[in-house]
Amino acid sequence: MSAPTSRPVAPDIATPTLRTVRLARNGVAVTFTLNGLAVGSWFSRVPAVREALDLSAGRLGLLLLAMSVGALLAMPTSGLLAQRFGAARTVTMATVLVAVGLTVAGLGATMTGSFAIVALGLVALGYGSGACDVAMNVEGAAVERRLGRTIMPRFHAGWSLGSVAGAALGAGAARFDVSVGAHLVAVAVVVLTGTALAARTFLPVGSDHTGDPADATPAARRRAQLAAWREPRTLLIGLFVLVAAFTEGAANDWLAVAFIDGRNLSEAAGAAVFAVFVVGMTVGRTAGTIALDRWGRVPVLSGTIGLAVVGAGLAVLAGSGPVAIIGVALWGLGASLGFPVGMSAAADDEAHAAVRVSVVAVIGYTAFLGGPPLLGLIGDEVGTLRALLAVPLLLLPTLLLVPVLRPPHPAETAPSVDKN
Repeated sequence: MSAPTSRPVAPDIATPTLRTVRLARNGVAVTFTLNGLAVGSWFSRVPAVREALDLSAGRLGLLLLAMSVGALLAMPTSGLLAQRFGAARTVTMATVLVAVGLTVAGLGATMTGSFAIVALGLVALGYGSGACDVAMNVEGAAVERRLGRTIMPRFHAGWSLGSVAGAALGAGAARFDVSVGAHLVAVAVVVLTGTALAARTFLPVGSDHTGDPADATPAARRRAQLAAWREPRTLLIGLFVLVAAFTEGAANDWLAVAFIDGRNLSEAAGAAVFAVFVVGMTVGRTAGTIALDRWGRVPVLSGTIGLAVVGAGLAVLAGSGPVAIIGVALWGLGASLGFPVGMSAAADDEAHAAVRVSVVAVIGYTAFLGGPPLLGLIGDEVGTLRALLAVPLLLLPTLLLVPVLRPPHPAETAPSVDKN
């Protein structure tokens, strides 16, 4: 079955003013940043949660799996939700779950010491974050198309900046013995309030094109979702995003713990190492937009994958601490563009962006589902630090998938912006 073709977009709803687009751009950036703050705050306290629950590497991997399960459960339906309710409402509803998940996980670790309660909170956090991820990427792609230039990596840079802030707050909280519960509850309040306000600036329903008038019925939306699962390009982009997600997620889940265990660092120092990785991600996503517009997706992604291979290798194998930190920074820089560019590629045809982004997200988030327990089990055998060598081993064959991300027909898929 051939891929669906783009349909003309009604000009009265698809040409918002430049001011409206810029407000939506700012709102999307804030949403990405606060989502990163939420996730980064959790990951920065993983060592403290491990200590509070007295977990082995294998059991910690199973706990982290709970968040991935929640995210994976969200992915098949989040594209349909974005089509049905619009990106703004979907993001707001999803962030309520993010806030609930942070609160339950934090208080569960601090007050009850219960593995099950923390896991339940992580399922809610993962579901909310996953649904928010799809909706804000769809909205970001719509804004990017109307601006007529690459901007999606900068939205993901905002996510990385939020993660940096979360890692810094986590390191500070660990340094001053702030409980995990108090820390994560405070973050939940900030994230929920800020996201609800930011979502109000999104493109009006209809002009964000998360749905199409011809696909308005639930049955039509389900058919579009199933059709997307039969498109070779969409599936290959999903496979590329899977490896990109594993490259990023391995550092999110295990980098702090691996450096604490494998290099005898303190908890605060481990959180600081994670912050170095996120700084590398942020730099790559900020500067990467210029490189992508100048040289295109294929050469830029090929280069960044090479950086990630070298960086992850140095982080694990370098005998010198400073060289290992340089490796962490290169790993972050190299991992910076794969996920956001993959999402942009999935949304190249805006009329089908929501369902295609949802399919790519389902495939990509499989890495978050399988990655934590896989690395945990490997870590039980060879140590958590050496387990991270799985990253460069998976990245090298991914170079063969890069050409599929080349934009098909940019001129056919870019709607105009009303300059008035």
